[in-house]
Amino acid sequence: MTKGGDKLRFAIVGCGRISDLHARAYVGSDFAEIFAVCDVNEELAKKRRDEWGAVKVYTDYEKLLKDDEIDAVELLVPHGLHMSMTVAAAQAKKNISVQKPMATSAADAKAMVKAAKDHGVVLKVFENFVFYPPYVKAKELVESGAIGKLITVRMSMTTGKGGWEIPGEAWLWRLDKVKGGGGLQVFDDGYHKFSQAYDIGGEVEKVYAWIDYTNEVVDSPSFIMWKYKEGQKARYGQYDLAHAYDMYIKSSYYATDDRIELVGTEGIIFINGCTGDMLCEPPLVLYRDGETRAFHDIIYDWGQAFVDSGRHFFKCLKEGGDPILSGEVGVKVTQFTLAAELSNAEGREIRPEEVP
Repeated sequence: MTKGGDKLRFAIVGCGRISDLHARAYVGSDFAEIFAVCDVNEELAKKRRDEWGAVKVYTDYEKLLKDDEIDAVELLVPHGLHMSMTVAAAQAKKNISVQKPMATSAADAKAMVKAAKDHGVVLKVFENFVFYPPYVKAKELVESGAIGKLITVRMSMTTGKGGWEIPGEAWLWRLDKVKGGGGLQVFDDGYHKFSQAYDIGGEVEKVYAWIDYTNEVVDSPSFIMWKYKEGQKARYGQYDLAHAYDMYIKSSYYATDDRIELVGTEGIIFINGCTGDMLCEPPLVLYRDGETRAFHDIIYDWGQAFVDSGRHFFKCLKEGGDPILSGEVGVKVTQFTLAAELSNAEGREIRPEEVP
């Protein structure tokens, strides 16, 4: 699997703000190392090389792909570049981790899957919320029958002010329809939540959404509903978003507070916090049989999810097996996410498979 020793040699492509968190997965890993970095900003690329102990620096992605010492690429670039850069990496026989959202269209996402299959490489969509430790435990509880049969998946997100500093250019490209592909909250951040909803609830039959805008920029307040496919015992989901732009949200990361309620026939699971820590509640709470149980012994750090997501991929590459968020799953989540935007645009229910 590797070309240069025991560890997988990765190239991180795109050295912006979020790359700090991706780099954590390699620290102390027995499976993988950051061997090269690539960014059009050479000064930034060299800075990351020094911080992470990389061997090589590139400013030209095409030249990087010709480097036979590199086993895999981690693509942390604007969404509109995902398809072309993934296909090029597959053709160069590099395994690929591509940041969410997978692509700006279902057609592009399918082309990425085809390229990976055609050239015999592994494609993973990097999505960390599915690896958030309280969510992982909640899924274990659901699968063990702790709340009976899952009936509804309720998700909520509130954004405000505070958190870490984000460079202005990181916001600007997200507002560009070609580079960003969709709205800041429903598409860009929403892909996280739709990934969780798909992961825990299964295939989606139809979606209906209302999407509004704050200051004509941020796509919220919004409300999105969906019905899971037949055979899921009338299972439904909902996701509401609000941009409370004058409200301070305590957070070491984005000024965002996320919540999930998983309602079953015999109980409810509450997942709290994630990116933010607005109410200082336990990260996970289970209600059943008239009793409430809080789980305090879980890592309550959004950053840990990046570590776990990255290391899961390393293990898949070294030992075999499909990533939890494979390219095929990524296509379905992309269709699910874009179905919400299409529903709002056309004012009707959308079946994910309709999304082009």
